[in-house]
Amino acid sequence: MSYNPYNDVLTAIENAAKILGYNENDYANIKFPERELKVTFPVRMDDGSVNIFEGYRVQHSSSRGPCKGGIRYHKDVDIDEVKALAAWMTFKCAVVGIPYGGAKGAIKVDPSKLSKAELERLTRRFTAMILPIIGPERDIPAPDVNTNGEVMGWIMDTYSMMKGYAVPGVVTGKPIDIGGSVGRVEATGRGVMINAREFLKKRGETLVGKTCAVQGLGNVGGVAAYLLEQEGAKIVAVSNSSGALYNPTGLDIKDIFNHLASKSKSLQDYDGLGVKHISNDDLLTLEVDILAPCGLQNQITADNAGKINAKLIVEGANGPTTAEADKILARNGILLSPDILANAGGVIVSYFEWVQNIQELTWDEQNVNGELNRIMTQAIDAVYAMAQEKKITFRAAAYCIALSRLVKAKHIRGIFP
Repeated sequence: MSYNPYNDVLTAIENAAKILGYNENDYANIKFPERELKVTFPVRMDDGSVNIFEGYRVQHSSSRGPCKGGIRYHKDVDIDEVKALAAWMTFKCAVVGIPYGGAKGAIKVDPSKLSKAELERLTRRFTAMILPIIGPERDIPAPDVNTNGEVMGWIMDTYSMMKGYAVPGVVTGKPIDIGGSVGRVEATGRGVMINAREFLKKRGETLVGKTCAVQGLGNVGGVAAYLLEQEGAKIVAVSNSSGALYNPTGLDIKDIFNHLASKSKSLQDYDGLGVKHISNDDLLTLEVDILAPCGLQNQITADNAGKINAKLIVEGANGPTTAEADKILARNGILLSPDILANAGGVIVSYFEWVQNIQELTWDEQNVNGELNRIMTQAIDAVYAMAQEKKITFRAAAYCIALSRLVKAKHIRGIFP
């Protein structure tokens, strides 16, 4: 049977509900997305041919505010993955206490095979197809896997053209020149660093001298690796889709970034002093203080969880650990900062960007990073306290806090009509 990430979401919800003593009537609505939109649409290619693409937008919950979530472009994406990602966004927003619900979008496409012009036409047509259900008061997209600020600019422009006036608040993660926020690009990776720092602080430790392995050297993992190194940690292993590097004495992260700056280069081509080429699977099982899986979901499974040697896992990716693997890690005493907490930095600063847009003002980077640190630290403290009180894992504690806020919001609002 193929892996369905939404089943892991349901498992986490049921586990939290049991701990909190809820009956199913209290949380039944949280088990199902409010709305699932599937679209198919044509795009004219550069050679004059027309290709048909499939896309999705899922809104999981709007109980606590407008829906919020990224749009990813990936050839293997499907509706179950998007449903799971939307639900994780709901819980992510709830656990850090920002007034959003969860959503997610995707197009089934390999963007590396499209020209920039084709990618723009794909984006604009997809925006037109989902336009009836998005907006700054309804559902606010953002960048995700294989999308970026430029893509968000196309979405904002398309939506604004349809409305007849500029609507910067329809998306977050935009370039600063059209209403984006300073600190947004680095926010998710910064949140990963804050989680690692704060969880170690609870044990009377610091990041100085700690060995780290970072899986996924994209925006999240790359920023996390850089900031962890800035805080005194030693990055001994990194990876991306092209391969993985390991050096027990520490990697030269700046030199690796310079190497990757050329799109024609990959980690397979990197040849630094003392560097050994390993597999992504090998990276996950290295003996390190901190493992940060920052790529795609379903990386730590029942097959490899027993081989994990990290002392602390900080989930920079969404859903990198399956429910079966979670149990194995807990049995082995491995601490884990769960995805809905660890990678919430992006949505927190997206919230700041949205607030700046709708209030027509701007914050400086010190304010953005300071508020991110405050909100993230408060959330970590709450999750840690819940875990200690209930004697449960940090993932279970995070879901308990989030579910209690969602149930309370639904109870206050009631059921319409």
